[in-house]
Amino acid sequence: MSYYVYILANRTNKVIYTGVTNDLLRRVYDHKLHLDKTSFTAQYNVEKLVYFEETSSSREAIEREKQIKSWSRKKKNILIESKNPTWQDIYDSIL
Repeated sequence: MSYYVYILANRTNKVIYTGVTNDLLRRVYDHKLHLDKTSFTAQYNVEKLVYFEETSSSREAIEREKQIKSWSRKKKNILIESKNPTWQDIYDSIL
């Protein structure tokens, strides 16, 4: 089974969210639909998939999520831009 650490951004890239899941397509789709109206991502319209990593270990994915969340915003931006320099929504490319 695969596990994913992912980063979402809002339209202006001012707000980002880091999460972990075992079903990236479903989870990002859930964010895009704002299924939980009280969630952080719904409140700030954070629905653009800008980065993800895949691993085969849930423990690794959770540890990586914690690591990324602890970083400065500058370091997170560098990570995103290493694979997605224009901050495009890459959701459609993984469908």
